[in-house]
Amino acid sequence: MNGSLRPHASSWRRAATVVLAAGWARPSPAVPSLPPEGFRLLLLQRSGSQGFMPGAHVFPGGVQDTADRSADWLRLFAPHHRPPRFGLGPARSRPASFPGLPAAAADGDAAALPDDVASRICAIRETFEEAGVALLRPRAALQRRPSCPGPRAATGPGRLASTRSARDPRHFLRPVAHLTGTPRIWALHDWRAWLIADSRAPAVAGFDTPSFVCCRRNRAGYPDLTEVVSSPGTGWSSPSEATESFISKEIWLAPPQFYEIRRLGNFSSLSDLHKFCLDGASEGMERMLPITFVTADAMLQLLPGDELYLEDSEFLETVMSSGKKTEEIMKEGKTFHRLVLHSRHVYNLHVTIQSKYKHVYPKTYVISKSHL
Repeated sequence: MNGSLRPHASSWRRAATVVLAAGWARPSPAVPSLPPEGFRLLLLQRSGSQGFMPGAHVFPGGVQDTADRSADWLRLFAPHHRPPRFGLGPARSRPASFPGLPAAAADGDAAALPDDVASRICAIRETFEEAGVALLRPRAALQRRPSCPGPRAATGPGRLASTRSARDPRHFLRPVAHLTGTPRIWALHDWRAWLIADSRAPAVAGFDTPSFVCCRRNRAGYPDLTEVVSSPGTGWSSPSEATESFISKEIWLAPPQFYEIRRLGNFSSLSDLHKFCLDGASEGMERMLPITFVTADAMLQLLPGDELYLEDSEFLETVMSSGKKTEEIMKEGKTFHRLVLHSRHVYNLHVTIQSKYKHVYPKTYVISKSHL
């Protein structure tokens, strides 16, 4: 049974996140060897008072505000970056598998920014508010495609401090204009969009959240202690370090974050990751909506391409289930793109499908049975 998930695309709230990746400094005598990946990722722990995923370690990001689509941004990009896309290139997006999912938000204001420009501004604003990293560039600088990873972005409180403490998205534009800067939207590369259902809000289907990768030369940042907290695991970790911290229960990762961290483990260096992002720029952003399959002893998160994945809108609000144990179900199948959630800190990832276009999927990752 196929059908529309919701009568209006507006029932999906738009959000955006940034995967900030930075290279390793030279190892100290106390740390003679480096992890297999030559870069670190910024993870922030959400405050326990947050309604959505409290306590989770996440990439910087948040919900899009109308101010992120404001036509007032147009004058900040002028004169070197012309609308509507300011040099980003043509928009490309792979459709989500489910019918009825939002392809693009409706533009209520003809002068408002395109969706992917607004998403980048949202991601940059939230990254500054949460992590203290200001991804800005001088407005007079001519647009160029960087030959090496990452911008030397302005960081720290500075003149934007009052904007950060105000927690009002409308206050971000004015100080950016005063600093004669523009959001560095060109440094944010398409990575993947997740559509995550939100059971707390029946009137809202969930969050439509594109993620971008930004490769940086430095790891500066000043986490805000309102939305995020300072704790073990908060800060810069390699994909393998983040995985180990999750397994050892030092941090908690929601399934999409775990999936993406394992996916980032495919790259051996920051330059490899940056090159992949540049080479895949013409492919657009893959979008995924997981559906839930409950077994007798675990829960599966099925992803597009898995042999059990059904493009059926019914499964946004209900779950598939079986009285069989997970091991039996796994033995019956061959084509996998799924997470098996045994407990809060034990996820197994099974991927046998081939990636489409120039995208890359994580490798199969199974935790030893001693953790079960």
